[in-house]
Amino acid sequence: MASFLQVENISKSYGDKTLFRNISFNINEGDKIALIAPNGTGKSSLLKILAGVDSSDRGGEIKFMKDIKVAFLDQIIDFNPQNTLFDEVYSRLGSTYNVIRSYEQAIASGDEKRIERAMAAMDAADGWSVEQRIKQVLTSMKLTRLDQPMGELSGGEAKRAAIALMLLQQADFLVMDEPTNHLDIDVIEYLESYLQKSRCTLLMVTHDRYFLDNVCNTIFELDRGELFTYRGNYAEFLEKREERYTNMQANIDKARNLLRRELEWIRATPQARTGKARYRVNAFYDLKDRASVSLARKDLTIDVATSRLGGKIIDCYDLSLSFGERVMLDGFSYKFSRYERVGIVGKNGVGKSTFLNLMTGNLLADSGRIERGETLRIGYYRQSGINFKPGQTVLEIVQDIAETVEAADGHSVSATTFLNRFLFPNESLNKRVEILSGGEQRRLYLLTVLMRNPNFLILDEPTNDLDILTLNVLEEYLQSFKGCLLIVSHDRYFLDKTVDHLFIFREGGRVKDFVGQYSEYREYIREQEAEEARQAKIAAEKAQKSKPQAVTTPSRRKLSYKEQRELEQLEQEIPQLEQERKSLEESLSSGTLTHEELTAAAARIGELIDMIGEKEMRWLELSEI
Repeated sequence: MASFLQVENISKSYGDKTLFRNISFNINEGDKIALIAPNGTGKSSLLKILAGVDSSDRGGEIKFMKDIKVAFLDQIIDFNPQNTLFDEVYSRLGSTYNVIRSYEQAIASGDEKRIERAMAAMDAADGWSVEQRIKQVLTSMKLTRLDQPMGELSGGEAKRAAIALMLLQQADFLVMDEPTNHLDIDVIEYLESYLQKSRCTLLMVTHDRYFLDNVCNTIFELDRGELFTYRGNYAEFLEKREERYTNMQANIDKARNLLRRELEWIRATPQARTGKARYRVNAFYDLKDRASVSLARKDLTIDVATSRLGGKIIDCYDLSLSFGERVMLDGFSYKFSRYERVGIVGKNGVGKSTFLNLMTGNLLADSGRIERGETLRIGYYRQSGINFKPGQTVLEIVQDIAETVEAADGHSVSATTFLNRFLFPNESLNKRVEILSGGEQRRLYLLTVLMRNPNFLILDEPTNDLDILTLNVLEEYLQSFKGCLLIVSHDRYFLDKTVDHLFIFREGGRVKDFVGQYSEYREYIREQEAEEARQAKIAAEKAQKSKPQAVTTPSRRKLSYKEQRELEQLEQEIPQLEQERKSLEESLSSGTLTHEELTAAAARIGELIDMIGEKEMRWLELSEI
């Protein structure tokens, strides 16, 4: 396969923190690669350097194959809030947008030569089909209100618009930073299917392990500033990564044994050191560096107590809520049980976050009532993320809540120790929160929720911006959590590992309770769809079988002489009209017509379309007699 990208010796640092140094790699045509690393270690920085948004610190070289088109999907989406959805996407299609605007201006001017030039440019850029293509892609991303101002879009809708724009660029190489964040599961599965079938080359950061497995064939791991390559899926990556660590540890142990012997040699007769072989002295210091490498992994540790949970949790009685004419919840009744684990799924905007706000008391229902147990202590992790004051530090955020935290064994630990367990070392405690990466802010927010020792955890899209390694630890904690869980998530893998049943939110405020994991629910839906398709096929076959009987029925009358002549005439006229329309359409794009001729041709095509429609309808009526 052709080499699409060659990267040699690129580096990135922020202050005294080195993210990566002198890394090199190659990406071939057709590769679909996922980049994995802990938050704050340089994943997004690497993607931005490749996309040309940022640059390497110490030179290095980035070579793309000549003439390939690169599209970049950033986590931060910058749109003009005043533009409509259609205009915003339309305006970002670069030269195509300029060609279409030039054509519209030429038509308005009435200058025949200018119109001819503009039409030729439209032909070259395939501008005639751009509008239709934009509408098709936006619709496939579940964006149908094309006149909606960008400033009114939700986070999920803005993300879908950004993905639609990326797909419309028809790039050869896609660079994507967390493409599944803020998307509902239906759109994730659509994007997953698109990327599976696409011949594009892809490099992306993602925490969605099902998405990763279904799309990617290679994994890059950024570890301690170095890049490692693994072929295969996520499970194979974990296996090969463990094997790599085992081999590295064996080499380190071997180097330490050699170091002991070399140390004895280097210390022997120190007065004669000047006579020792210089190459061996240099080799000693190289060996010392290799032997001093530590593979100790700094993993997140979640060790917090859970407050005692009584028998009564949250009881809901006939809850209803509407915003204007939009019904968000309609007659919902449910009693939560101890240690219950509920996942919430549904399309964006259907009312999932609204439901969470009802459960926490941040929102009141229009009717019905909610009763909460006396021992209930809710921990609410909002999708919007952590709130902080400008200039506030990591340690100040935590100390504002408490100076100490109760651990699972009943002992109290200091806020500093608790931060260390959440991978915030002492040197980072005085960092301002605003300079933390998105993933680090999310990790800090999770810490502030858990340190209050909740017994009912409500998590709204907890996987956004968290790296895979942190998610693994969070999943293990939630599996052993001694309380209730209520989780909204688009991460199918996360839901499968953490919940026992699902609330399926649908339009009109309807909620269906499905017992089982998300994968089981999707299989249930596929079986339903397959059964509906089978029944439709059976019905169509029955209709087809009954059709000849209707044709041969004695009650059917024959065409009159006049009707027979009309049918024959229609069979001659319809192809002639079709041919005339085709000829006019070809002349429209020929560039030879004057402005008046263009106007007349367009009007005639409209007449022909109406005439053909009427004649085809009459032909069908006569054919069925």
